[in-house]
Amino acid sequence: MKIDLTPSVKFEDRHNGPSANDVSEMLAKIGAASIDELIDQTIPKAIQLDNPLNLPEAKSEAAFLKDFRKMAAKNKIYKSFIGLGYYDTITPGVILRNVLENPGWYTAYTPYQAEIAQGRLEALVNFQTMVMDLTGMELANASLLDEGTAAAEAMNMLFATRPRDKKKATKFFVDEKVFVQTKEILKTRALPIGVTLVEGPLRELNLEDPELYGVLLQYPNADGEAIDYKALVETAKENSVATAFSADLLALTLLTPPGEMGADVVVGTTQRFGVPMGFGGPHAAYFATKDAYKRQVPGRIIGISVDRDGNKAYRMALQTREQHIKRERATSNICTAQVLLAVMAGMYAVYHGPKGLKDIALKIHGLAKLTAQGLAKLGFEQENENYFDTLKIKVDDVKQSKIKAFALSHEMNFRYEPGYIYLAFDEAKTVEDVQEIIEVFARTTHSSADVVDLGSMVDHLSFEVADGLKRTSDYMDHMIFNAFHSEHEMLRYIKRLENRDLSLVHSMISLGSCTMKLNATAEMIPVTWPEFGQLHPFVPQDQAAGYYALFQDLRNWLSEITGFAETSLQPNSGAQGEFAGLMVIRAYHESRGESHRNIALIPSSAHGTNPASAVMAGMKVVIVKCDDKGNIDLGDLKEKAEKHKDNLSSFLVTYPSTHGVFEEAIREMCRIVHENGGQVYMDGANMNAQVGLTSPGVIGADVCHLNLHKTFCIPHGGGGPGMGPICVAKHLEEFLPSSPLVKTGGQQSISAISAAPFGSASILPISYAYIAMMGREGLKHATQTAILNANYIKARLGEFFPTLYTGAQGRAAHEMIVDFREFKTVGVEVEDIAKRLIDYGFHSPTVSFPVAGTMMIEPTESESKAELDRFCDALISIRGEIREIEEGKADAENNVLKNAPHTAGMVMSDAWNLPYSREKAVYPLEYVKNSKFWPTVRRIDSAYGDRNLVCSCIPTEDYAEEVSNI
Repeated sequence: MKIDLTPSVKFEDRHNGPSANDVSEMLAKIGAASIDELIDQTIPKAIQLDNPLNLPEAKSEAAFLKDFRKMAAKNKIYKSFIGLGYYDTITPGVILRNVLENPGWYTAYTPYQAEIAQGRLEALVNFQTMVMDLTGMELANASLLDEGTAAAEAMNMLFATRPRDKKKATKFFVDEKVFVQTKEILKTRALPIGVTLVEGPLRELNLEDPELYGVLLQYPNADGEAIDYKALVETAKENSVATAFSADLLALTLLTPPGEMGADVVVGTTQRFGVPMGFGGPHAAYFATKDAYKRQVPGRIIGISVDRDGNKAYRMALQTREQHIKRERATSNICTAQVLLAVMAGMYAVYHGPKGLKDIALKIHGLAKLTAQGLAKLGFEQENENYFDTLKIKVDDVKQSKIKAFALSHEMNFRYEPGYIYLAFDEAKTVEDVQEIIEVFARTTHSSADVVDLGSMVDHLSFEVADGLKRTSDYMDHMIFNAFHSEHEMLRYIKRLENRDLSLVHSMISLGSCTMKLNATAEMIPVTWPEFGQLHPFVPQDQAAGYYALFQDLRNWLSEITGFAETSLQPNSGAQGEFAGLMVIRAYHESRGESHRNIALIPSSAHGTNPASAVMAGMKVVIVKCDDKGNIDLGDLKEKAEKHKDNLSSFLVTYPSTHGVFEEAIREMCRIVHENGGQVYMDGANMNAQVGLTSPGVIGADVCHLNLHKTFCIPHGGGGPGMGPICVAKHLEEFLPSSPLVKTGGQQSISAISAAPFGSASILPISYAYIAMMGREGLKHATQTAILNANYIKARLGEFFPTLYTGAQGRAAHEMIVDFREFKTVGVEVEDIAKRLIDYGFHSPTVSFPVAGTMMIEPTESESKAELDRFCDALISIRGEIREIEEGKADAENNVLKNAPHTAGMVMSDAWNLPYSREKAVYPLEYVKNSKFWPTVRRIDSAYGDRNLVCSCIPTEDYAEEVSNI
């Protein structure tokens, strides 16, 4: 037998589900002779790539990880005292291993099907409760993208809700001591919506200005000073001016919360709650406000409702907070949270409890205070009177230069500004670190650090701040924060919640436009390497050489894949990418003296974030019709492009369309827009059907965003993190977004889109790994397989359900819309089918988007034929159950669909009075018996939850029985 010493298994064979045998059988079912024939029948020949992608050859998993270790080693892990919203933290091992590194948590989807997301939803309610308690506010959402964008959302919300006497006010005052990256994002977001940003010292704030509607304050501020803003807030209220605070959540265990000062909104980050810095992200921001604003809060709110048996159940409350549903009437495009990171932060609070958090905060403050006292003995002046973790040390230029050199030689990063050095402490620092700082400063005074006896000072430290600044109120007194402080109990709690959620570890999640594909273990492993996790985003570039090498390669690869000239990695969600792309287009028109171009043409079939993003970018939306076949109406596009040619800014198109079709006329559409002065923005949500076969550049687009959490394998994390880099043609390259502290972007760059220079940098290794291990041929094969899998499902289901739209030769792209509207005649709604799929062990595909009463199904390339068949068998079986209703064999109201999903509690109950068997309810097909997923609640009453909005932990007594049984 001949021996082959080359790797026997390619990574693409692990990633792509169907075997060679499966492919043959699937092609036979579809009626295509080969994959190439299928692709030619699906993608217009005119836009197919002539040459293969110019990407590296594929690496094996072992080879990739070995090489990537070398790249990671180029990052230098110095101790960071930089602060500015990013701090080193200690992630409890039980949370690291069982949440962040656990596919049961990171492969779940956004909790639209609440019955199979009860674990995540409870974890998010814990997060909301923690935020509400610490900030002293009445309501909190389930996280936003980062502190800077959360502050921008506060500015927007307060602008949209101005009182009657302030309806014409447009000024928003920002204290000069707000973090610089936050101020930059406010600048980006204020301009297009007509807000006048006013930055300055608080002494220049005129609260009686009739044009002023809001104020943003940092607490403690960027210098580290904690200020009592109570009088300022009271005066603001007297003048109908709203106040927003950007607050350090951990500091609020010691300092008076903004809610007790009368704040209208409090925002910030929960990064300090066990989430690594990760060179800037991802981290879960928080947004807390008053109950009066509950219908204007951006993002998601998790609330408590009841199921059909009256049991408490969680769900996403106030679904209109999914702002993209409002389309062009939206005040925000936020539809992405940071669920995985919010879960981590909430679990950190559960594990430590109120006392543990306070002890951590006291330790941090104690280290800062000890350092201040030690430096005072060396003759250095510390100017902050009331502080939590940050010292402001006055130095001249000569001493600053020396201290910086000495600090770097000790592998420590301080923050340097003219005349001052800032030291910010965190939970990972120790007394030994304080001693080292003293030694660094002592070297500049030519004195010995021995003159500072830290040991004698340690026993006399206490927390002392001015009257009115010390917190006196209790927080986090709910039982959930006081029951799981041993690791064993915490482990069981995490697992109990995990077991309530269906994720990719159970079965395929075939959501159209959401691309739930394999998140391979080899791709995930580097995410928690300290070389990527423990870097502050504002370290000197030479300390992040590994990251910069990764960025360069990834930008080149993504540019090649899209057919564009350059890529920005900054946008940290798909919606942020849309906004960034449109702001780049806006800047391009302005550079040509055409700032009046503000019309955005958007097809009626577009993703809802498209019109919302256009409005945020200061554009007016004009809807373009679609024809009966689901294609964009070329005549209507041409008519509207010509009508608005003097003011046309852009055309937003998703390709292939949300209808699952490669529209033949796409190049003609782009030509029409360009001839009338506009730019073409391609929404990259469906890029999984393009990679290696066609590209946005080939079809004629000018800019696109890429959902790295879809096409490029970053997990959805239960609703975040996401990443939405934008790729642009050459003429737009110079407008890519900048960052205030790190050089990014082009010569005429727009201001920052996200708080960190490279967005959620620590998850970029996932997409890097995917491309490196797939290689150019593997990426192409993945796209071909995605199209194959979709058309196989279409062929199998076609005998039972109509597919709403197809391409010119009857093929679907990577997804299809299956029509269930005919069943309304017998009382069956698409929701009934979605809930019944739970009994078969599947998460429903996308429901009623973009067409009401339908499901949009996208299987992705990483599902095997066996799994596709199980899914098809489930829907075909459900068709049989509908037929029983049609034929009168099953009651129209009391049947398996209307009662779905069925819980173990129902089946085990002595009182089974339903007109079908228990087995039919929960074991409808033989395969279900082998791997049954049990929902923990019955169908949830959404209307009840909105009428009775409760967004914090349920009463302790409701937990008592559950906890006693753990």
